[in-house]
Amino acid sequence: MVSYKLVYFQTRGNGEIARQVFKYAGQEFVDERITKEEWATVKDSTPFGQVPVLFVDGKQLAQSIAIVRYLSKQFGLAGNSSWEEAQVDALGDQFKDYRIEARPFFRVKMGFGEGDVEKLQKEVFIPALNKMYGIFTKYLKEAGSGYLVGNGLTWIDLAIAQHSADLLEHDGKVLDEFPEMKEHRLRVHNIPNIKKWIEERPVTSR
Repeated sequence: MVSYKLVYFQTRGNGEIARQVFKYAGQEFVDERITKEEWATVKDSTPFGQVPVLFVDGKQLAQSIAIVRYLSKQFGLAGNSSWEEAQVDALGDQFKDYRIEARPFFRVKMGFGEGDVEKLQKEVFIPALNKMYGIFTKYLKEAGSGYLVGNGLTWIDLAIAQHSADLLEHDGKVLDEFPEMKEHRLRVHNIPNIKKWIEERPVTSR
């Protein structure tokens, strides 16, 4: 039997979607959550000096998206064909572009930088959000299944549903122009194994 261990901080952050893939699949894994103090002793042992890191029978895999893509292929969440896998990956890369574009706003909003948060929200975050959620709404409608690609759940559904939930946690009206994506979040988070995990996971601010 393959053994899995995921090492990440005591937050959802870049480790959360890998956790959800495990939980959806009903796969046992060690969810090792380290403190910032422990990180100093762990950093040099990681492939790229960062977490999350996935251990598979002792072998290490770094980078959050690479981890999620690997696990999704193991547990049937990568798409049902090579074309669907490519579409899922394309949407994943688009989501990454959005996060880079919106990063100046989130850094100030979360207290990691200085700036005019209202100006950044208007000039940086809202345009990036509208662009990305417009794209995802289009894919959702074209798929016609309630999911973003094909006829079933993939890891990009987990990633976008969690991001939608995080946004709504701070502003309940932020997705009012995208009702289909609000429904998508509810659909994904009501999948029994995902719902159970969300109810039981450690409570963190992000």
